[in-house]
Amino acid sequence: MPFFKITFFCLLAFFISLPAFALASDNLLPPQQAFKISAKALAADQIEVSWDIAEGYMLYLNNMRFESKTDLVKLAEPVFPEGEISHNEILGDVVHYRKHLQVPIKLLAANEAASMQLRVQYQGCADRGVCYTPQKATLDITLPAAASTVKAEPVNPLVKGISALKLNLFEDELLPPDQAFQFLPSLKDANTLHVNWQIAEGYYLYREKIRIELVNAAGVRLGTYSIPRGVPKHDEAFGQVETFHNELSFDLPVIRSTTSAQTITLQAKYQGCADRGVCYPPMSKKFDLVLPVVQQELTALAAPQPAPALSEQDQIVQSLQQGSALMTLLSFFGFGLLLAFTPCIFPMIPILSGIIVGHGNRIGTARAFFLSLSYVIASAATYTVFGILAALFGNNLQSTFQQPWIIALFSAIFVLLSFSMFGFYHLELPKSLQAKLHNSSERHRDGSLWGAAIMGSLSSLIVGPCVAAPLAGALIYIGQSGDAVLGGSALFMMGLGMGVPLLLLGASAGKLLPKAGDWLNATKAVFGVIMLAVAVWMLSRILPPDIIMMLWAMLLIFPAIYLSAIDPLRENSSGWRKLWKGVGVMMLGYGLLLLIGFSMGNSNPLKPLQGLTLTNTQAAAEQGISFEKITSLAELEARIQQATANHQRVMLDFYADWCISCKEMENYTFTNPEVKQALQDFVLLQADVTENSENDKALLAKFGLIGPPGVLFFGADNQEHRSLRVIGYQDAGAFIKTVQQARL
Repeated sequence: MPFFKITFFCLLAFFISLPAFALASDNLLPPQQAFKISAKALAADQIEVSWDIAEGYMLYLNNMRFESKTDLVKLAEPVFPEGEISHNEILGDVVHYRKHLQVPIKLLAANEAASMQLRVQYQGCADRGVCYTPQKATLDITLPAAASTVKAEPVNPLVKGISALKLNLFEDELLPPDQAFQFLPSLKDANTLHVNWQIAEGYYLYREKIRIELVNAAGVRLGTYSIPRGVPKHDEAFGQVETFHNELSFDLPVIRSTTSAQTITLQAKYQGCADRGVCYPPMSKKFDLVLPVVQQELTALAAPQPAPALSEQDQIVQSLQQGSALMTLLSFFGFGLLLAFTPCIFPMIPILSGIIVGHGNRIGTARAFFLSLSYVIASAATYTVFGILAALFGNNLQSTFQQPWIIALFSAIFVLLSFSMFGFYHLELPKSLQAKLHNSSERHRDGSLWGAAIMGSLSSLIVGPCVAAPLAGALIYIGQSGDAVLGGSALFMMGLGMGVPLLLLGASAGKLLPKAGDWLNATKAVFGVIMLAVAVWMLSRILPPDIIMMLWAMLLIFPAIYLSAIDPLRENSSGWRKLWKGVGVMMLGYGLLLLIGFSMGNSNPLKPLQGLTLTNTQAAAEQGISFEKITSLAELEARIQQATANHQRVMLDFYADWCISCKEMENYTFTNPEVKQALQDFVLLQADVTENSENDKALLAKFGLIGPPGVLFFGADNQEHRSLRVIGYQDAGAFIKTVQQARL
């Protein structure tokens, strides 16, 4: 209740002070300057959030919210200091803070986390009577390392005393970190460095914690290097890790843009522990090394540099600009055929199948084919028209149709259509309109063709297709050249290519589908369930994952009951009856697993019992990459500048809830352990453009993107590797190669 009161008060104060605000708005500080927020770790189990509040401004206690965005870390109740109390006519007695505010927060179950993300909501006002809207900030906090081994406390008091005595006796014998882990870098030759750790007996280094980079080394960078494999170890703090004992050494290739002698600074970050269970905090060492003059590669370095490689979509743009029109159109038809076998086109199959089955025993091979052709041509034409408009006017019109109310409405239509196939009712037009359409259909036989065309048009906008390199290339070409004829024709040919499987489906459906009787009714019921599945799939873009998981469970359990999953088989049951019962039992079983997973708080339908089989650390390892969210172009530029100052590479991922390929990247590529390992030293940013706001459009326009997905790489020099852009889905193997190229 206080939250709504204070929000109402701020809105009321804003409107009352609107005239004064118009005169004095230039003097009003931005919220980030009026309330400078920061956070730090006080201990392994405690953090502190601080605000520096500008003079003439105040923060309200009632509207503060703290939320951990890291699964392994939970928050205790924050401890607020005593603030100033003022009486307000609307809010009553309220607590506010001025100048400085520090809020300590205890962490629960944080031993397994090396860092955490904290989401903070706060709200404040200026003394002049102007209140800011609620502000939200996501803060990254590095947590101190805890001991790697936590043993159960002995129950026997005597054993407990002996353990404590043993700990006190050995604690003073721990070596200083520089003696336990001696780091010794050296020059191997003009283009190779060698690093070596001498590890004391009874101590070990973590392979996963080793980071090496060059600082203050203009024109010099490290090439791709490989750390040797260590000894596998299950660590209670870090899970399954690899460790090194006694010694570790390997080479580091150096890539130089100049042949003259140069001083560079090598920085190494690492962490280790003693075998007795005491871990050192992360260590960082810097060494200055002098690279000698390169004498043998002058000729190679003096050779002219090749032109920068083009990304896949840039190559397509170039082919549109320079290639022949016929070959271009044939190429795009081929691109469409390739895209036809991706998940982008799969949702259209049950839609078209439902249209064909809905005609019942009136359908024939020719009729089914022409229904499919009408659906495909309308889909390709709509795809083309809206693609041209998007390219010419710079707006991703497909995202406009991803509004929650549109998706909900379209899902409701599929639910109604599915119930019609179950025989609950028949969808009919008024009698007078039916008569007119009947007379028209007798002459033209085109009434249902228009229905298929309308459904194909809507499907192309709401259900798919995805943004892929050929689509991006065609739209970029149209936007740059204004040649909508060639670009639009290429899009249309690609749409036809994607529709080839749908045409084959239509041609075969007329032959394979039963014409009447119980088989026809059973077939209609199957497609009714499939239409419900499409509705659930579409709702997954706007509803929470756990709710979607429950809907999938219901969609499996209810049809399983109709398939006699829980009814006994009769003695004279046919083979088909036994087959359908088997299918029903499988559906019922998996549906129950989904319900169990839902009750456990899981949200992945493919792994409903994940919590029962995995430890917390293993579960975290199977999760996707943790991205830092950016919401505006200014925020992105500031973050890239910060990464450049720290000599870090950056990966930027464009994502949207309604993007099918984004979900594929999230579930299959970014969860791959080797991908996560390859990206460990990258700053990982993500722009969520689901809302298609002005900030979202500005971010897409900055990089010439039509829509998600898109993965961009930036070097430590602040420059994008344009040739390495990933547009559309890329599997883990190909993505790892792209990341390795981004390191060069």
